[in-house]
Amino acid sequence: MRERTHHTIARDSRGRAGRYGRTTSKGEGVTGHRTFTELIQAQAAESPEREALIILTERSGSLEPRTISYGELDHAARALAGRLRQHIAPGDRVLLTHSSRAQFATGFLACLYAGAVAVPVAPPGGRPHHDERIAGIVKDASASCALTCSGEAADVSQLLARTGYGHVTCVLSDAPHAAAGTAALELARAPSDPDAVAFLQYTSGSTRDPRGVVVTHRSLLANQEAIAKALGTRRGARVGGWLPLHHDMGLVGQLLHALWLGGTAVLLSPTAFVKRPAHWLETISRYGLTASGAPDFAYDLCVRRVNDAQIAGLDLSGWDVAVTGGEPIDPATLRAFAERFAPAGLRPEALVPCYGLAEATLLVSGAATAPADLTGGGGIAHCGPPASADVRVVDPETHEELPDGRTGEIWVRAAGVGPGYWARPAETAAVFDGRIGDGTASYLRTGDLGVLVDGLLHVNGRLKDTIVVAGRNLYPQDLERTAQRVSALFGPATAFAVPGARERVVILQELRAGSRYDTDLAGLVTAVQQQLREEYEVTTGGVLLVRPGTVRRTTSGKVERAAMRRLFLRGEVTALHQRVDPEVQRLVASGRQR
Repeated sequence: MRERTHHTIARDSRGRAGRYGRTTSKGEGVTGHRTFTELIQAQAAESPEREALIILTERSGSLEPRTISYGELDHAARALAGRLRQHIAPGDRVLLTHSSRAQFATGFLACLYAGAVAVPVAPPGGRPHHDERIAGIVKDASASCALTCSGEAADVSQLLARTGYGHVTCVLSDAPHAAAGTAALELARAPSDPDAVAFLQYTSGSTRDPRGVVVTHRSLLANQEAIAKALGTRRGARVGGWLPLHHDMGLVGQLLHALWLGGTAVLLSPTAFVKRPAHWLETISRYGLTASGAPDFAYDLCVRRVNDAQIAGLDLSGWDVAVTGGEPIDPATLRAFAERFAPAGLRPEALVPCYGLAEATLLVSGAATAPADLTGGGGIAHCGPPASADVRVVDPETHEELPDGRTGEIWVRAAGVGPGYWARPAETAAVFDGRIGDGTASYLRTGDLGVLVDGLLHVNGRLKDTIVVAGRNLYPQDLERTAQRVSALFGPATAFAVPGARERVVILQELRAGSRYDTDLAGLVTAVQQQLREEYEVTTGGVLLVRPGTVRRTTSGKVERAAMRRLFLRGEVTALHQRVDPEVQRLVASGRQR
């Protein structure tokens, strides 16, 4: 493989990224196609009647299906691409903001067909800080257009206007189609360069402002091959789930992987899952999904909220690959899930822990053939072996590779790693051009801590989230799990350190919905403090019991610890009950005055 020779990303007028030293023969993957655009058009030409999408919409408590064939999807994407070309030039960035999974899929392919760069974002009506995030993405990507549907256009237009981006054109993806002949003529000019930018995947922002990861057609196809090889997904398979399509796990792992396989993406909404977790498992059972996945919290939710009668109606024997990823994996959760759904035919070996990140397009490690024992290396959950990737554990300070069993930063070199961040050459050089010792090979610095044991990768957490107390490194997810085990009334939690003469640990612990008002909250706080003291010899600077929904999460389910720390220090966290040290109270008081 050729080495990367520069640290910036050069782009021409067609939105192509400069070469970055990761190629396959003639720029083609095992599919024989140079771009995802060519691949999807070939799928439509070869099997126009084949089911591409099954979209499930909740009505009166049940999920109603709508089937879209490859021919129909291709025709709609071509028509929309023709209209899109009236407002943009090739290489322009286009926001994709849809609640409808069908409109999102059509819009994404339309961007590819038109030579535009798709920028998936959350649909309107999100969390309170949604406007701020969208405005940041519009500015960072210099988006010139937004694809939305008629039912959400007013909300999108108002959001853009109130954030200072009223000049961004809104194009309706569900407007009457233009003539197919015009669309086909326009599409003849679409680029077929594997190094052209397919889309920008904005990072979740769990530790910093979101940045746009450049995903080229080459890196997208390479990662699809890695996913298929690692997980054993087969051509024509049904793949899907409920994950948001503006997030990499939902977009790359569920929608695009199904289309790459020439199979069917079966998609329900995140709202339908949260409202009734059984919807997800019933979808897998009813539609014969062989691969589906979600973050750890979703498996825990199913264990707690899917009842015996619902389990009796499930057949999960055909669920070959149940991926868990997107956040630290708790082996106890997976063991409980395997036991709970064994009567429905779920095989324990179907549970596949994986690790990935947007900077690598998606998958870095994980395999359906990995050992069934989920732990090792001190009881830390493993995320399988590297998946078509060179994975090293490196000292983040000296940049020297560490031996097996030692914890360090996870560095990755793979064909699926993109060329860098959009319009951020300095950050691209710092993150995508890690060098081990005096080596010449470029590695992606993930910012995640991990350890390799017997060829399996164990992920400890974010490097920036590490809490140092009395010279010891503590991982916040360990503290959070310990706190959560104190009571069945506890939901998500977040742990972080606050400054002072010495770092103090603060725990924000949600109470589950429906918790009784006569609960001994003071006693629960005492129990949390005692448990952390006994297990980690940590004296907490504060324990706050808060309402459900207080702890922010990214779209992938990761706890936004940095954001919660800022809110706490600004005095913007309202507790049902709290016990906070005077020194920490003074920090919060000074934060309120700023």
